Amino acid sequence: MEQALQILKKHWKHEAFRSPQEEIIASVLSGKDTFALLPTGGGKSVCYQIPGMMLPGITLVISPLIALIKDQVENLKSKDIKAIGLVGTKSNDEISDLLDNCQFGNYKFLYLSPERLLQEWVLERIKQLPIQLIAIDEAHCVSQWGHDFRPAYLQIKNLKTHFPKVPFLAVTASATERVQTDIITHLALENPQIFKKSFARENLGYHVVHTEDKLYKLQQIVAKNKQSSIVYVRNRKSCISLANQLSNLGFTSTHFHGGLSFKEKEKNMQLWLENKAQIIVATNAFGMGIDKPDVKTVVHFQLPENLENYYQEAGRAGRNGEKAYGLLLVSANDISIAKTQLEANLPDKKFLFEVYKKLNNYFQIAYGEGFGTSYNFNIQAFAIQYQLPVLKTINTLQFLDRQGVVSLSNDATEKVIAQFILPSKEIIRYISLHPNDETVITTILRTHTGIFEAPTPIQTELIAKKSGTSTQVVIKTIQELEKNGCLQAQIQNHDSTITFNEAREDELTLNKVVRYLISQNELKKAQFDSVIHYVTDATTCKSSLLLTYFDEKKPKECGICSFCMKKQKNKLPIDANAILVALKNKKATSRELEQLLGWDSDTLLTTIQLLLENKTIGINQQNQFYLL
Repeated sequence: MEQALQILKKHWKHEAFRSPQEEIIASVLSGKDTFALLPTGGGKSVCYQIPGMMLPGITLVISPLIALIKDQVENLKSKDIKAIGLVGTKSNDEISDLLDNCQFGNYKFLYLSPERLLQEWVLERIKQLPIQLIAIDEAHCVSQWGHDFRPAYLQIKNLKTHFPKVPFLAVTASATERVQTDIITHLALENPQIFKKSFARENLGYHVVHTEDKLYKLQQIVAKNKQSSIVYVRNRKSCISLANQLSNLGFTSTHFHGGLSFKEKEKNMQLWLENKAQIIVATNAFGMGIDKPDVKTVVHFQLPENLENYYQEAGRAGRNGEKAYGLLLVSANDISIAKTQLEANLPDKKFLFEVYKKLNNYFQIAYGEGFGTSYNFNIQAFAIQYQLPVLKTINTLQFLDRQGVVSLSNDATEKVIAQFILPSKEIIRYISLHPNDETVITTILRTHTGIFEAPTPIQTELIAKKSGTSTQVVIKTIQELEKNGCLQAQIQNHDSTITFNEAREDELTLNKVVRYLISQNELKKAQFDSVIHYVTDATTCKSSLLLTYFDEKKPKECGICSFCMKKQKNKLPIDANAILVALKNKKATSRELEQLLGWDSDTLLTTIQLLLENKTIGINQQNQFYLL
């Protein structure tokens, strides 16, 4: 294993392997099928990338996540390792050229989605490649009981027929025993070597924090822990507004969600990675391939959909081994609101058919056509046009993506087409009256010389680069020119790209996936029930609850979670009458009572709950408590 260690040091700059990476690599190099369960931050990719470097020929990596494929291919390229990813809206000719490169260009890694393997001509080309290792990332997707089931994963085992002597390595970061069994069975792993790393994180304290003023509590948390933080929210609107609120409170913060352009994502990410922003507020689009070791706190501002996602997201804290916190903020109405939203946004069969038909109509795809076609796509605009609930529509499209009916990729772009309708001398006069816009306008004129004669696609990023500004400023300038009657412009916003993987056949297309929709909906409800249990259980260590969920036997109390910390405190008896006295003259929120009485929030909220249950006090719509 000396060669493996040297590769690790040279390309990954690590001095030693983490347990059990070395054992997994040795198993793969000995030609054995291998299953590896490594919780988030465990270094799964190294387990197939290093043997892939050592073996002759090519390692085939199957992953369902386009963002992860792009990230890993770019990372390998940055290490001068030749890798190709079959992602995006490439034509068959372009894919064929890439596969030629694999065959004759001394490439070491070929990444693709499981749906690519369903294309017979792609599979025929892959069969001609010198494949020496097949790695299946996110292997839990093969199980209907996994939180991201994709039927295309069930076909991966067919590669055994074509590559009988090539070892399979299946890796995942989260899988119960039931899912583990499914992985081994459905991938047809032969007498696999099994490696599991405990889900326990001894330096990470899981805290469920009950509060009626989440922003104030978050402010306290990030003020006390001034190191790098992630705050997870459920939607893009909350993402932007919460980041702005934190900035207004004096914290350095930025945001990240799937609707941002590539450049905005990169800029915001770098601010956080370089510690120029203490806090990044993000949706679950954030985190793929992120391994920032000094994250002190991960805060979930709203309830997560399942414990698998929560464990992975919270687990981005404390990877340097220092004490860190995963905090989940919960208010009184969160559970009922989240449960109502979950049920309202789960698509049924009728809604699935409605969205699919309207999606084809939206792109004017006739019956029997559409296979392999790709389009820029704004999901929100689509939903608004057909008066569909946005989140339910997104969930439906994501289901169709997981089933391989369509492929969705986050690819935010703004396409601008413009034509000047005033003569050039009038534009020069406009510039003299608007000197701040001169650089952008003159750059547009020099770059797009035919813009007076015909509608012209504007290269906004190129204009921004040449004029030393941002694409947002370029677009704003164009909008002002249009407002003032100088030009006509069309600005189209796209937050994703959609590819149709099957010809339109409506019922025939969808009937084969409906049964998966029903089972996935039931699974999502069961998973959310587990989140509720985690939040409401007041008698068990939070770390133990998570470990039990992932089927670890008899986990020990961690000593550092919210339950264990509360258990350890030797508090003086609390006089509930102090709350009644405080409320005698005026109503007050929990935050105001906490400041007035000087109690810690856990003790205060526990006492308030007892008084509410005994009908001694009440609470109004402004979250103020009052005497009954």
